[in-house]
Amino acid sequence: MSPGKNRLDHPAHIEPANRELRLRQHRDLFRLLAIAAGLIFLQGYMIAPLIPRLADLFNVPVQKIGFIVPIYMLAYALMALFYGILSDRFGRWAIIRISLLIFVICTGLTATAQTASQLAIWRLLTGIGASGVIPLTFALIGDLFPFTQRGSKLGLVFAAMEGGMAAGSAGGAILEPFVGWRMLFMGTAVMAGLVLWRLRRYGALFDTAKAATLPTIRQVFRGYSEVLRTFRGQRTYAYVLWNGIYHSGVYTWLGLYLSQRYDMNAFNIGLTILGYGIPGLLFSAPIGKAVDFWGRRWLVPAGLVMAALAGIAMIFEIPPTGTTIAILVLSLGYDLTQPLFVGIVTDLGDDNNLGQTMGLKVFTLFTGFGIGSFIFGELLNLGFGWSLAIFSGIQFVAGLIAVPLFWQEVPWRRSQVRSGSRPERAADSADRDENVRFAHPKPILSLSRVQLLTLGVHEA
Repeated sequence: MSPGKNRLDHPAHIEPANRELRLRQHRDLFRLLAIAAGLIFLQGYMIAPLIPRLADLFNVPVQKIGFIVPIYMLAYALMALFYGILSDRFGRWAIIRISLLIFVICTGLTATAQTASQLAIWRLLTGIGASGVIPLTFALIGDLFPFTQRGSKLGLVFAAMEGGMAAGSAGGAILEPFVGWRMLFMGTAVMAGLVLWRLRRYGALFDTAKAATLPTIRQVFRGYSEVLRTFRGQRTYAYVLWNGIYHSGVYTWLGLYLSQRYDMNAFNIGLTILGYGIPGLLFSAPIGKAVDFWGRRWLVPAGLVMAALAGIAMIFEIPPTGTTIAILVLSLGYDLTQPLFVGIVTDLGDDNNLGQTMGLKVFTLFTGFGIGSFIFGELLNLGFGWSLAIFSGIQFVAGLIAVPLFWQEVPWRRSQVRSGSRPERAADSADRDENVRFAHPKPILSLSRVQLLTLGVHEA
């Protein structure tokens, strides 16, 4: 989108038919980006239930083959920092396209691995390629929507990610005996390639880059320090890190846990772990809407405590059905925390370096993923009981502490009304904020259907 179109693209200057066309185009764009996010999570999460099987195929200990999980996560985390900065300079579309292309190629080449070392190398390169898609999709939501409308949009993207998580968790274990692990990666690469091909027509819908030049090293660190010097930023990123450590640590080794505890085969492991993705697939969008209305101060602590209780339950000798329920609760705990943290992060930094801010968030989260899977694997020398007790105990305490720490995380409009402002004044102020946003070349998607109808009435 060229800078000269900012006035012409204002909703008041767009015919209703064109307005509806643009809305439909943006819906299609976000649908494709959500599918891409789902495929990235699919290939990332189908590894964990395959760890026992891959250890046998490559004739290596499970701890060694399990190392491919933190390798992928840490590569993903590191590159997210660079992709975010580059997107602020060259635009979201250019970086998303390059990142998705690398992901397609490296995911396909993963199927050619003949040794555990080769598999680790391809996982490293896949992590480098994949990390530009999801954080920049989140940054794009921050570009297009005001803070009070981001929860539902983020919820939709997380629903696709959770769907990919469920498909990867179950499909990896269920389909591998029939098609082989190599075809799983090849199939994922082909599907991602189709998404990339379909995305080619939507490049013009992305906003233009905000930064004229690449920032200096000092400017980069200043951008990070501005976010992290506030209590809200420090608290949010700290919880992003720990929550990633906890969930990755428990999830990565669920396949081994089910194999040792219940002597499950790959098929039954896949069916059991399938529950980890179902709550997000079903409830991510409603959770996002609830966040926009109620805020985060109750949902975040609840999600942390729920995940802790799920881990504690798995310490005891419970039947397989009980473990399946615990996995469902564990997943719901993730859905009540990480998407909500993303929404807060989009409100921390300046609009001109939102890609950098989101890159730092993804770096923090996936660093937690890598550290968590590694530490939990090392703690397994003490047994699953002690590993789960240590991780779940810390998670439970973090959930209790989160109650006062997140108490102020309420929607802006509701907090203004409670402080004495009239609802009409709060709404007027929000409309003024929206008009300010559209003084810049923002795509039409920034307005909801209700707001578009309101504009139509005002125009008439």
